[in-house]
Amino acid sequence: MKIALIGATGFVGSALLKELLARGHEVRALLRDPAKLAVQPGLEVHQADATEAEAVAAAVQGVDAVLSAYNPGWGHPALFEEFLRGSAAITAGVKQAGVARLLVVGGAGSLYVAPGVQLVDTPQFPAEWKAGALAAREALNRLRGEQELDWVFVSPPAHLEPGERSGQYRLGGEELLSDAQGQSRISVADLAVALVDELEAPRHHRQRFTVAY
Repeated sequence: MKIALIGATGFVGSALLKELLARGHEVRALLRDPAKLAVQPGLEVHQADATEAEAVAAAVQGVDAVLSAYNPGWGHPALFEEFLRGSAAITAGVKQAGVARLLVVGGAGSLYVAPGVQLVDTPQFPAEWKAGALAAREALNRLRGEQELDWVFVSPPAHLEPGERSGQYRLGGEELLSDAQGQSRISVADLAVALVDELEAPRHHRQRFTVAY
């Protein structure tokens, strides 16, 4: 497949790029600064600002799907606003380009940990991650009203870690997944496996799902 990847130099995006190329997909990476990513077989780099819908539309024209790991950066002074601005521009640009399939990497904060209680609203949720988690939740809420795109929003577990690729994971829906020891975790490499699996063999349409060990 030909996949447009947004956020290819980030923590999640770099793992996605590696997994996509390893499986033989053609990747078109959208970057503000193309010099940040070395050219390699199967990869083409397009200069584009993900917060501008017109730029996104021009860059993703003709691909089979768009995979977005967009994040303006956890240290961004206006993270909430910028996250939503970018998310809206990506959605609009993908629609404008006529690409039907959009996979969005979101956060764990909007997963439910009890009836009516989402992780981001619990007292123990780390303050430094809250703005990004709230923005990702709002982005998901906005996507839920999107009827034109075949969108998917993927929430990682509570702990997304560096680590080896095992190829193993469990799928869930709206609730936080934990293992037998009560840990909610996955390596970023295995999150990438789950996302590329979804691209290759879609099982979710206009819905959110989560993955964990």
